[in-house]
Amino acid sequence: MQTRTHYVIGIDFGSDSVRCLVVDTADGAAVASAVVAYPRWKEGLYCAPARNQYRQHPLDYTESLERCIREALSACPASVARQICGISFDTTASTPVLTDREGTPLSLLPEFAEHPDAMFILWKDHTAVAESDEINALAKRWEIDYTRYSGGSYSCEWAWAKMLHALRHAPELREKAYSWVEHCDWMAGVLTGNTRPETMPRSRCVAGHKAMWHESWGGLPSAEFFEAVDPLYNCFRGHLYTHTATADECVGRLSEEWARRLGLEAGIAVGVGAIDCHFGAVGAGIRPGTLVKVMGTSTCDIAVATYDELGDRAIHGICGQVDGSVLPGLIGLEAGQSAFGDIYAWFRRVLAWPLRQLCPERSELEGEILNRLTEEAQRLPVTEEDPVALDWHNGRRTPDLDPRMRGAIEGLTLATSAPALFKSLVEATAFGSRAINERFREEGAAINEVIAIGGIARKSPFVMQTMADITGTKIRVLDSDQACALGAAMFAAVVAGLYPDIAAAQQAMKPGFSAEYTPDPQRQAIYDKLYERYRNFGKNQTGAF
Repeated sequence: MQTRTHYVIGIDFGSDSVRCLVVDTADGAAVASAVVAYPRWKEGLYCAPARNQYRQHPLDYTESLERCIREALSACPASVARQICGISFDTTASTPVLTDREGTPLSLLPEFAEHPDAMFILWKDHTAVAESDEINALAKRWEIDYTRYSGGSYSCEWAWAKMLHALRHAPELREKAYSWVEHCDWMAGVLTGNTRPETMPRSRCVAGHKAMWHESWGGLPSAEFFEAVDPLYNCFRGHLYTHTATADECVGRLSEEWARRLGLEAGIAVGVGAIDCHFGAVGAGIRPGTLVKVMGTSTCDIAVATYDELGDRAIHGICGQVDGSVLPGLIGLEAGQSAFGDIYAWFRRVLAWPLRQLCPERSELEGEILNRLTEEAQRLPVTEEDPVALDWHNGRRTPDLDPRMRGAIEGLTLATSAPALFKSLVEATAFGSRAINERFREEGAAINEVIAIGGIARKSPFVMQTMADITGTKIRVLDSDQACALGAAMFAAVVAGLYPDIAAAQQAMKPGFSAEYTPDPQRQAIYDKLYERYRNFGKNQTGAF
């Protein structure tokens, strides 16, 4: 039992901003928080959405982190900063960058300061489709299928495809390119002063789910495999890693330089980083039999399983199963949808186009579109004749990865209204969620309860009730708008030695629930029939399912 007050900091690097949460380790209570948007990203720099290019400058991360922590500390009593004993953080993934021999991202070198291919390549960047195709094709012919524990496919959203695309697309970077690093690993290296590629600690979570790391083949895929894909990979040979660390390990101590920059004491424990949704699942209290659904612009579905439960099976069509990636001692499972809230935002933009053209002075009305659509859509009955949509507007992540998939709607008539179309899109995203749940269960991973976190879970009862009705599962919403940062804080408390393991930290620091959604039997029966239409529509469009 703790005899004095201790605090930790959990950091959540999202797609658009960084969040800082200062937490009392005794009960998980938030003492203060802050959110800072990435300034260059906010201006749209280095991005080309028409080409699915999304890049972020490393200074967006370091400058925003410094400002965010100082803002949060300014809202605390002065004594709190002196009592902070640990810091851990999560990031989006896969978000890698090319580095030089010292582990410096190439975009921090003067000659490449404005070069998009020298930036961190954000998770949703889809410029490396051709490279991922080549990796997948060779993996199926190689003596070891290195995609076995990545659901059977390697994504264009992941590190190896992105790094090859950068080297191919920008030959001027090749002379300086020595290694690559994921965002979460670089942050740990920066804060502890250890960024050399050969010695920088590497996260088990991000290595296993995004870089095909697995103990059974000795770590990363062989250098010979990558050379067979493209000899350009040889620039990384011997400059990466074999060992990885789980998030309950301390990778070093906060350096004097960064202690000054952040307003903290030097020497506090720094934990291994991880993927944001994995820490969100920890913050939600994940355990075997629980699916944690992180619901935002896209979704990430996280579960854990025991070794006895899965045995030697590899679940096909998900985003990976990795020993210790979520909770040490259990197998972490990741799935997700490439677009969720983004689909609703797309429909809003479509409807708002004439408003922007004809009444630009009434731009505030655009923000009300989804609210009004929701009000009307939830009044509509659910019938077997309703329109049915596919939720693949940004490709399909799970089940069965295919970034080339596209959205579609069938069953339209001249009587179909805008609220009815919106309702079909909400149902499509829930159908996609059901397909993920069914794949887990078919492959032997138990899903007995669902916990939802994220902005949509907390703000849209209509979406959540539709999700419960379609999946046939009770859903509880976590009473926290900072679940990912809270999960990071829990691990910070472990690496600081305040709890013996993450289970103890979860028990003490986990919040309760703010809402619960139970399936309606009548709507569920109709949705079972609409789900079959969704599956058949998908088969007809793409051969899926």
